[in-house]
Amino acid sequence: MLTQQTVEKMNAMKLSGMAEAFQQQLGSSECTRLSFDERLGLLVDSEWTTREQRKLKRRLRSAKMRYAASIEDVDFKHPRSLDRQQVLSLGNCGWIQSRHNLLITGPTGIGKSYLACAFVERACRRGYSAAYLRLPRLLQQLAVARGDGSYDRLLGRLARLDLLAIDDWLLAPLRDGERRDIIEVIEDRSERASTLVASQLPAKEWHTVIGDPNLADSICDRLLHNAHRLELKGPSIRRTKAAPKATAETKA
Repeated sequence: MLTQQTVEKMNAMKLSGMAEAFQQQLGSSECTRLSFDERLGLLVDSEWTTREQRKLKRRLRSAKMRYAASIEDVDFKHPRSLDRQQVLSLGNCGWIQSRHNLLITGPTGIGKSYLACAFVERACRRGYSAAYLRLPRLLQQLAVARGDGSYDRLLGRLARLDLLAIDDWLLAPLRDGERRDIIEVIEDRSERASTLVASQLPAKEWHTVIGDPNLADSICDRLLHNAHRLELKGPSIRRTKAAPKATAETKA
């Protein structure tokens, strides 16, 4: 009876990981050989692990990645000028800790979106808050927020992210309101948090698509400053989808 009450109290205090480990200890003859400190340590470790797993699930769910991607599943065999050591180094997330940016450029079908999601996934696993958004969807959200009065709240939420990944960057010329929305987002994050941009266009062509010279200078300067770059070249990776031994990336 006392044991059951203890388990119920643990669950009532939201210590489900500890409660589960406690029940496992009761059914294990090996645990009887452990000291009190050792058993307590195992209980605390179990609760800590359970909570960390919950946090990770929340971060991954909030990130809303387009693909269930990971650095481990990136295809380095496809000829696209992708350096394994550079990707693995970026996978350590030191650039996020340093509040640097990451630019991924290359033609359509080369795997930019998958890479962006892979870096978002790794950031979540390292304890960073992150989100993946296509630029058209981001602009749509900002336009709606302007209309319903939640604009400042949305900007604040975007600014607080440790990593914001913007895919399909500058697929089409921007309107004036869109340019101003983008500079608000980028300015709030400049040197305070990391922004990842994935684009078909090389950075030297961004000015033309952005349009307004002054705003283009401001946007590009903030994104390119202290930015790491992955410049992909080669044939579309999507052509390998039908191959019998397709990698996790080509399946995405």
